[in-house]
Amino acid sequence: MSKTITASGPLTRWRTIDLLTCAFLGVAFGVAYWAWGLVYSVPSNAVSAVFPPLGALFNWPWLVAGVVGMLIIRRPGAAVFTELLAAVVSALIGTQWGLTTLVSGLVQGLGVEIGFAVFGYAVYRWAPLLLGGFLGGAFEAVYEWYSYWTDWGWDYKIAYLFLLGASVAVFGSLVAVGLTRLLAAAGALNPFPPGQEVREQRAV
Repeated sequence: MSKTITASGPLTRWRTIDLLTCAFLGVAFGVAYWAWGLVYSVPSNAVSAVFPPLGALFNWPWLVAGVVGMLIIRRPGAAVFTELLAAVVSALIGTQWGLTTLVSGLVQGLGVEIGFAVFGYAVYRWAPLLLGGFLGGAFEAVYEWYSYWTDWGWDYKIAYLFLLGASVAVFGSLVAVGLTRLLAAAGALNPFPPGQEVREQRAV
């Protein structure tokens, strides 16, 4: 594909289908987040025993919702909306972090959002993906410094920030892109820019 297709009409004008799709994604990812919370501690604790900040490498799945929401909807606020709703759903089902999950969802979504805002919400390729993913992870890391890792020194804190940011930027982006392309190829995203990109690609 030679170009990125942005949302039709004014970017700030959300359609009903945009809201409903964000809501669906938020619920689906919220359930997935809850499920990941049940099993992630096993690999996380194993690597943390070697070097505590390495646990960040297993936290990136909790930021995929915001990236997917932005890739599909392509309007300001999509990352925050989707990520925060996913956090609400996982908290309602029941997580060990309770309502603090909502704070994580907000800061994570804001980080991803800023990555795309820097490019004026006009580019949906690797540059904003990597930047947004890293910022989402970095924002979450800073929040965790003052809520969970209060006894860590700055060496651990900085290492955790870069490990979480990098893992979201790489692994989170790859999963989000793969899922979006899969849905678009299946025809599930026809009303959205990713679906139009697939149709134009097939028409060439």
